[in-house]
Amino acid sequence: MPGGFPPGTPPARKDRRVLRAVLRWTAAVVVFAAAGTAAAYGVTERERTDLPGLATEHDGRWDYPRLTRPPLPSGSPGPFAESNKAGSHHADLRELVLPAPEGAEDDKALRGEDGWLATKDFLAEYAEKDDREELGQSFKDNGLRHIAARGWTMPDGTHTRIYLLQFNTAAVAEELFAPGLTHYENPEYEARGAEEFARDETFPEASQVSDVVRYPYAEVKPYGAEQVRLAYLSAGDTIAVVAQSRKGTAEGLPFRQTVVLQSQLLG
Repeated sequence: MPGGFPPGTPPARKDRRVLRAVLRWTAAVVVFAAAGTAAAYGVTERERTDLPGLATEHDGRWDYPRLTRPPLPSGSPGPFAESNKAGSHHADLRELVLPAPEGAEDDKALRGEDGWLATKDFLAEYAEKDDREELGQSFKDNGLRHIAARGWTMPDGTHTRIYLLQFNTAAVAEELFAPGLTHYENPEYEARGAEEFARDETFPEASQVSDVVRYPYAEVKPYGAEQVRLAYLSAGDTIAVVAQSRKGTAEGLPFRQTVVLQSQLLG
């Protein structure tokens, strides 16, 4: 699915959205090479508790702490182990949310209760009341178990929100992911503060994390006071939503860094 439309995927319901069929990966890689960052986005096999922070002080990336996946309960397989037919993340989902980088101000509204966020608080990311009601009912029908979340604001004003939605099985999550929440080229539901998105083609192919499906988007001009970037990730029984917004323009590099790191934690 990362390279094209999933079989049978219908077009987005909004007529104004134009589907693009070809990814411009070559141009994206050239851009990253010019910035000297392509190598840092390569994905390699690492020990479960050893993930890079992908941070430097000079190229615009944020200084994340070195990442550590939480331990699995004794005898439990990883989410993509052959024996894990349900694709379940047995580790504590709250520990799989990407931690905030250095210098960030915590978004207390996303702390939830005991680390679990109420569904209504996640639904606030969507602009239309009808969409929120439709999604809320869909989550109930599909057995949403819980939502773990974290948010922060950086000194430059970039506001990041990350949500992990866990369902009973990977099959349920995948069915809801696409074409439920999103399509390859556009999100299905209008995000708060943004109306039109286009597929973000600036992610180099080497940054794709095994077993994690990634659909990233960037709000297109003309946008309002701020720009919104949005990514949907599908990883086993969990759907992740990563949103970043900033007055003026939301920088692409920290968005790509954040999405890749969250993908690694779930992969």
